[in-house]
Amino acid sequence: MKKNILFVFSIFFAIATVFAQQITKEGHTNQNKFRQLKQELPTPNSQRTASGAPGIKYTQQKVDYTMDIVLNDDKQSITGNETITYHNNSTDELTYLWVQLDQNMRAADSKTPDIAPTKIRKKLPKRFYDRAFPEKPFDGGFKITNVTNADGTKLSHTINQTMMRINLPQPLASGDTFKFNINWWYYINNHRTQGGRSGYEHFPEDNNNNYVIAQFYPRLCVYDNVEGWQNDQFWGRSEFALEFGDFNVNITVPADHMLGATGVLLNKKDVFSKTELKRIETARKTFDKPVIIRTQKEAEKIEQGRSKKTKTWKFKATNVRDYAFATSRKFIFDAMAVDINGKTVMAESLYSKEANPLYGDHSTRAVAQTLKTYSRYTFDYPYHKAISVDGQMGMEYPQICFNPGRPDLADGGYSDRVKYRMVKVTIHEVGHNFFPMIVNSDERQWTWMDEGLNSYMEMLAELDYDKDFPITRGYPKNIVKYMSGDQARIAPIMSKGDNVYSFGNNAYGKPATALWILRETIMGKELFDHAFATYSKRWKFKHPTPADFFRSMEDASAMDLDWFWRGWFYSTDVTDIGVKEVKKFYTTTNEDDSVNFTEDTSNGLGFTKKQSKYHYEITYNKPGGLVMPIIVEFTYKDGTKEKKTYPAQIWRYNDKEVTKVFSSSKEVQNITIDPDLETADVDTSNNSWPKKTTTKFDKFKNKVKG
Repeated sequence: MKKNILFVFSIFFAIATVFAQQITKEGHTNQNKFRQLKQELPTPNSQRTASGAPGIKYTQQKVDYTMDIVLNDDKQSITGNETITYHNNSTDELTYLWVQLDQNMRAADSKTPDIAPTKIRKKLPKRFYDRAFPEKPFDGGFKITNVTNADGTKLSHTINQTMMRINLPQPLASGDTFKFNINWWYYINNHRTQGGRSGYEHFPEDNNNNYVIAQFYPRLCVYDNVEGWQNDQFWGRSEFALEFGDFNVNITVPADHMLGATGVLLNKKDVFSKTELKRIETARKTFDKPVIIRTQKEAEKIEQGRSKKTKTWKFKATNVRDYAFATSRKFIFDAMAVDINGKTVMAESLYSKEANPLYGDHSTRAVAQTLKTYSRYTFDYPYHKAISVDGQMGMEYPQICFNPGRPDLADGGYSDRVKYRMVKVTIHEVGHNFFPMIVNSDERQWTWMDEGLNSYMEMLAELDYDKDFPITRGYPKNIVKYMSGDQARIAPIMSKGDNVYSFGNNAYGKPATALWILRETIMGKELFDHAFATYSKRWKFKHPTPADFFRSMEDASAMDLDWFWRGWFYSTDVTDIGVKEVKKFYTTTNEDDSVNFTEDTSNGLGFTKKQSKYHYEITYNKPGGLVMPIIVEFTYKDGTKEKKTYPAQIWRYNDKEVTKVFSSSKEVQNITIDPDLETADVDTSNNSWPKKTTTKFDKFKNKVKG
């Protein structure tokens, strides 16, 4: 019996070896690119369904914060006290909670600087030199002064770099809540000289600071049925995973500051002058242009003083995942109303005189356009306002974002380059209110789910803002250089942001391009828009995963797109489709009415004799790995053109080449693949038949253009 078993095993091993050799004889595994994503996607369950919708047993945690924050403008520091109420809505019993301490990335003993390779550059701008080689390390980490239970007794906790574990006194059962307190303070970084997603900018000419403050409080990590605790360390690039909750926040700043923040302002009469209150009411009824609430002249007068008094701004924010604010005595303030399906939402901007007139001309208008466009394609913007702040960076938070944009011309004006960059970043950051502030994906793990989707939506808003907007990311032709680059330095979209070389192309450009191609070339606008809106509505105020997005797009469109997700998101393959060979055939009719096809072997596409019907046998090859539709443009001898698109499924039986017959009553003069550059084809030299020849003059022109 033992010998028989060994014999069977040896036969099985031999067959397996032969099979393995067959599938690797060309240097790669010959796997069907149309196989389903069964292995890549998690098994559906009662929390996340096979359709991509939340399941009947879907749960997510809730975290509420009550905070008192004091900003010290003399020491550039923040002191905070918070009470956190954690709602365990999961079915699990929890023995500890994880809290994010993002500012610890800037602690004196932070490991963040140690993970990046460094080299000496022969020449370095002074501000970069000061950042790389400070006289002493900036100690900007959280100083946790107290962690207590609700009754004030000490609460056990352990800090591991940017994470703090709260050791619960007793397990937290499903459905129960736990309330605790944290007291802390930290020094605010100068984000212009030290970098960072938030901080302050100093203006030496008037000795003032603009503060754009975020990640300023200890905040809970996400706990769900996908990752358990999302407690990956914060290294500075991959962003955040956060729970929704309600915030009651009191922010104390110098009395002469203008401040904007997440949430509804509860004490307007205490912080605005009567004149400003009247202007705010006017703005609430003005839908066509911004209304100035605090003018540049007023702001300039205020910034010359320095009040020793303080003022407390009180806010309440409901169902938001994070909190941020901006404050300065330099801020000009304008606002306008936006009609979102009958609901009035305020678009607002805060900016210093250094950003005017650029901000005054475009910032609030860009905010308004973003809310309109995104609401049209996803869901109505649910909050009461959205603020753009002159922060000289691009960073987003619920209802508020920090954006660049300062005039660059000698007369105080601005170039188109600066204008479009400012509008682009503003639209992008305001758009993040939808992804991920509402459609709340895990940024730490899947950067593309907010940056990529948002970059795609940004394109639509930019074109609504200006039909000739110079879009830099998202068009297929713009991603070719990256996709055709050194494969050793390219990672699949489905990679953690911390671990990719070209972060912008990987997380923003390529996924935006993929969605653009899906909408414009593969699915069509109607199907794509319905499916994208379905996904957005299903997962607003929830935590979607990539599988939920992929499945929702297919579920709502009746299109099997597994081949597309696998190629564009799970691989680094490229598009390269060409015309390999064209054969011409003329026909003759026999006495029995049967038809003979005879190959016409004349040079080029022309026939030796005129026909009533012209037949072409065309072989298309695919040197690139990506499966894509074959888009063919036929140019006839009379100058007219016809376009034919073969769906991607044409490659399902042969991944290398396919042959199709094309017949026409007119003679073809030229055949061109992807004439409008829709598919990000990395090599267009094989896209034409007859093959185009490049002259020395053409090469010279291309060199001059480049």
